[in-house]
Amino acid sequence: MNHRRVGSPYKPIPAFLNHQCLQEKFMALEVTQILLNAQAVDGSVRKHAEESLKQFQEQNLPGFLLSLSGELAHDEKPVDSRKLAGLILKNALDAKEQHRKYELIQRWLSLDVGVKSQIKTYLLQTLTSPVHEARSTASQVIAKVAGIELPQKQWPELIGSLLSNIHQVPVHVKQATLETLGYLCEEVSPDVVEQDHVNKILTAVVQGMNASEASNDVRLAATRALYNALGFAQANFTNEMERDYIMRVVCEATLSPEVKIRQAAFECLVSISSSYYEKLAPYIQDIFNITAKAVKEDEEPVALQAIEFWSSICDEEIDILEEYGGDFTTADSDIPCFYFIKQALPALVPMLLETLLKQEEDQDQDEGAWNLAMAGGTCLGLVARTVGNDIVPLVMPFIEENITKPDWRQREGATYAFGSILEGPSPNQLTPLVNVALNFMLTALTKDPSNHVKDTTAWTLGRIFEFLHGSTMDTPIITPSNCQQIITVLLQSMKDAPNVAEKACGALYFLAQGFEDVGPSSPLTPFFQEIVQSLLTVTHREDANESRLRTAAYETLNEVVRCSTDETIPMVLQLVPVIMMELHQTLEEQKLSSDEREKQNELQGLLCGCLQVIIQKLGASDATRYPFMQYTDQIMNLFLRVFASRSATVHEEAMLAIGALAYATGPDFAKFMPDFYKYLEMGLQNFEEYQVCAVTVGVVGDICRALEEKVLPWCDGIMTQLLKDLSSNQLHRSVKPPIFSCFGDISLAIGENFEKYLMYAMPMLQSAAELSSHTSGADDEMIEYTNLLRNGILEAYSGIFQGFKNSPKTQLLIPYAPHILQFLDLMYMEKDMDEVVMKTAIGVLGDLADTLGSNAGSLIQQSLSSKDFLNECLSSDDHMIKESAEWAKLAISRAISV
Repeated sequence: MNHRRVGSPYKPIPAFLNHQCLQEKFMALEVTQILLNAQAVDGSVRKHAEESLKQFQEQNLPGFLLSLSGELAHDEKPVDSRKLAGLILKNALDAKEQHRKYELIQRWLSLDVGVKSQIKTYLLQTLTSPVHEARSTASQVIAKVAGIELPQKQWPELIGSLLSNIHQVPVHVKQATLETLGYLCEEVSPDVVEQDHVNKILTAVVQGMNASEASNDVRLAATRALYNALGFAQANFTNEMERDYIMRVVCEATLSPEVKIRQAAFECLVSISSSYYEKLAPYIQDIFNITAKAVKEDEEPVALQAIEFWSSICDEEIDILEEYGGDFTTADSDIPCFYFIKQALPALVPMLLETLLKQEEDQDQDEGAWNLAMAGGTCLGLVARTVGNDIVPLVMPFIEENITKPDWRQREGATYAFGSILEGPSPNQLTPLVNVALNFMLTALTKDPSNHVKDTTAWTLGRIFEFLHGSTMDTPIITPSNCQQIITVLLQSMKDAPNVAEKACGALYFLAQGFEDVGPSSPLTPFFQEIVQSLLTVTHREDANESRLRTAAYETLNEVVRCSTDETIPMVLQLVPVIMMELHQTLEEQKLSSDEREKQNELQGLLCGCLQVIIQKLGASDATRYPFMQYTDQIMNLFLRVFASRSATVHEEAMLAIGALAYATGPDFAKFMPDFYKYLEMGLQNFEEYQVCAVTVGVVGDICRALEEKVLPWCDGIMTQLLKDLSSNQLHRSVKPPIFSCFGDISLAIGENFEKYLMYAMPMLQSAAELSSHTSGADDEMIEYTNLLRNGILEAYSGIFQGFKNSPKTQLLIPYAPHILQFLDLMYMEKDMDEVVMKTAIGVLGDLADTLGSNAGSLIQQSLSSKDFLNECLSSDDHMIKESAEWAKLAISRAISV
């Protein structure tokens, strides 16, 4: 395509670019070529184009966005440049990171109204384009703009103008509009759209789904749009007539001749099953018939969704039964359990068992595999959790019939069925069956010619050990007579193909876990050395990267060490130099490719994780800690080298291991602080990888507990960084509660020396406390976060009171007491505290009374917390809450009586 230079008289300059410099004019006019170049195969051409786009965006954002929306709307332009223009537009309006998203929203809102209006006109215009890719991209961008503007009461005419498009003659306009409405419902929360508009959107969407709609493209767009619009349909689902109509149209769409429409319709049913479970009773028989037909006869993507419907019903019923207890009557519950699964059981279980025989040849090698057999087995497992013992007699004949058949599919299906029903039915019901099956399965794991059967057998053994083995079981499955055979078979299987070996490691993991509370002597002790050696051998297998094998081997090694008894301590101690040597070797490798470096990082993570478990084990008692101390300098040196080998980020597992080392070494850890501090600071500054930041905050707590007042020289730096973290919009909110509790750890460690931080920490705590008290109408996720936040704030207050106790500077805390008591009262009145917060809150009341004594006596007496809340905690069923309340009562009575 020949582009004339800017000086050419042939191209008029658009009005909105008149005020720009020559270079920008050039970029706006040549935007097509730049967008094409940005997709070039030649790296240097691509890089140059990307830089030009970046420069244009930075120098003139309105012109940049207008150029892109103009490009997208222009039917003469190449499809590739239009698609990329739309994608860049979309990314200019949205981002995954919350802080970035907020910045982009503010940036859009601050643009000139005329510019935004022109962009929106271009976008709506694009919906009429004959080019599908351009329409589809525009749909997504319109939804992103709507997501920003509708909550601000801007663009009120959008929904009306989209709805008027529905009646357009060109089919592609109708299709694009329905697609846009679907994306819009995904972006915007239901409370932003008026009910009248909701009704009209649903009417348009459901009409578009009707069997009478001639165009499959329109029907598909409508069905996908309904999936996103279901969250808006609360009022419509309470109206029987409207609900019947929606359900009829969805069920009809599951019978469409077009596979994608059938799949989308089943996806709608899955969503309805979780959002509107309590409304399903009149339709459930028809839905069963539709799903059974789809599972038996339809193409896999459709059949998978049909199974997913029943998995979703199981999830709903499991949640209800867990929340209300399994024996409640309908009248006791706001959301009655309709026992759909129990009623469907005689027909549902055979349908699912049939799917277990539809395996794929290579499913065990493909980590992301998901097929009919896997979906059926997963659903069967959920059914077992929903109905318990009732499933066993329905599945056992299938197992008995198929387990010895010559066809591997039948043997594998039978084994998979057995493994799937091990969680849910009572151990008393399952143990006799397992005792009969165990020997057979151990033989199959070594002798069966099929890799598939061995894979599933090892997985099933893991499930047996996970759910039916442990100190709480009445009848042990693992006995002195079979323990050796089990271990021999599992260690032998760890030499098998990677997928089988990985499952064998998993089985050994749960075998070890079941002996965690076994007492001073474990049946695994005689085999400890052999098990550890076998697991280390697995980690060195050349194919250990396949099927997560290396990771599984280290995780199992960690569990074997963690659950071992004191008898094996000398052997655990011998493991320290072995793992240290392995970690040392990873640090010697130079000049790695990026792929090799990633593998090296992963291996370092596994080794640091292993050392962490060993350090925790050996650091748990004085007797074992003393011989371990000879290694601490070398270990810390290795961790510091792991940090140094990375340029910008801190290694999460190394950080966790250092936390364990601090706990084990206690005050001696002070000698490592000068070299370690810079990495601690790096971790606290890592906003992008917020999990690393959260782990580092936890390590600050470990160090405070280990060093106590010896941490003082480092506190200015730590507190400065923690306060910065709290003030930042860039840091993920989940890290903020642990930062507050970290204030408590620091105060406990340095006592009255915390004085200089009070003027910074207390206002932060105060404003966070106020923020956490406005939760009316919040969703479950917000309530959960609020409880975490409150617990962090309370732990901070508790640590600060305890840190200042018996100090002459106690009076510094008196001005904060009214607010803290008010916070406790408010939480009590809001009634949405979980038990963890309740325990911490009553503890803070006790700490306040204990530390401030008579200084706060009258304030305490006036508070609700000291009466109603205290009494509620004193009568709690939770013995820890009760214990804290009794202590608080004592502290309060002392404070008041003085």
